[in-house]
Amino acid sequence: MMTTTPSFAEFGVDDAVIEALAERGAHVPFPIQAKVLPDATAGFDVLAKSQTGSGKTLGFAIPIVQQLSPGSPTPSAIVMVPTRELAVQVAEEFEGISAARGLRCALAYGGTRVNDQGKKAGDAHVVIATPGRLLDLAERKFVRLDRVSILVLDEADRMLDMGFQPQVDRIVRQLPKKRQTMFFSATLDGAVGRMASAYTHDARLHEIEAPKQTVDNADHRFIPVGAHDKVDALLEVLGEDDRQLALVFVRTKRGADRLVGKLKLKGLKAAALHGDLSQPVRERTLQRFEEGKIDVLIATDVAARGLDLDDISHVINFDPPEDDKGYVHRVGRTARAGRSGTGITLVTPEQQGDVSRVAARLELHSEFEEEGMKVAPPRVVFSGSQRGRRSGLRKPGRRKF
Repeated sequence: MMTTTPSFAEFGVDDAVIEALAERGAHVPFPIQAKVLPDATAGFDVLAKSQTGSGKTLGFAIPIVQQLSPGSPTPSAIVMVPTRELAVQVAEEFEGISAARGLRCALAYGGTRVNDQGKKAGDAHVVIATPGRLLDLAERKFVRLDRVSILVLDEADRMLDMGFQPQVDRIVRQLPKKRQTMFFSATLDGAVGRMASAYTHDARLHEIEAPKQTVDNADHRFIPVGAHDKVDALLEVLGEDDRQLALVFVRTKRGADRLVGKLKLKGLKAAALHGDLSQPVRERTLQRFEEGKIDVLIATDVAARGLDLDDISHVINFDPPEDDKGYVHRVGRTARAGRSGTGITLVTPEQQGDVSRVAARLELHSEFEEEGMKVAPPRVVFSGSQRGRRSGLRKPGRRKF
């Protein structure tokens, strides 16, 4: 028996909000939205675990605008995100539906003038902010936190990865204990799970699990290259007929700048995105990339966090990621929200062992072997006592019972 996806109206979404959603092409909820909306709109604390690109932003944006009114305190809702780029994208998701309810939203992130952001944030119903800048605004008395009724932590796992927990903890201590907290993360294990437990009360858990740990709608390719042939291999991939926007990951900021120079010499429209660039330059670069004025963006991992553009058809690991999570995050910049895409990793002979293990753990071993490369056996990690026995050494005074 076929099941139909409920409409936004069936979840009690306001007509004006439904109209604003329709104007941007959103007519039915994505699975994570359908799971979260009833509990979130009812005011329950929510823990939502969902893969990247699943459409979870509207899962908290719609309940927020449904619960607030133009007469609500400013701010009433705080959305904390790990990066400036993600803050901008979340604000874009709020833009139409908040206006439909007569609500004001404001952005707060580093790299811009504090006073300008502070005035807007203090007068907004919803503040979308990075932890450091939000804490700065609160300490400067631009923003009151004691009247906030809704807190959202978006991509909480990345906030931990980037070392933001001390700032988040200080902010949460200033919020009313009686509030709604929504916690969105790609994982709820370990430190992320402990933070979620500490911040929420009687939370409703909702999960959307992918059959694989990595991106399902992407075509995964691993291309063996010589250490001095990587640029030529990249140029060949960038010349593929079905390519639209290409996001190329490199390990270092200097490497990004060098690669942009090489591609420009070959006539490609390329630009770099990394942490040494000022915020206005980063924003202009992203805008030009989104508009197609440049169609190859060379980025480091930190700079590309939260990047969510419709037309990224190719994600290319010029420098392979360090681990499984890095691979999933990178390739997750394509094939988002039901779209298809291609993830390509260039692999030198020296990198084959490590990359093959990542591929195997993500169940991509067949894709890795298609190019004639072999998956290396898992590394055996010995404990201290095992290393001692292997070398014939024993610590004095220790006895085996």
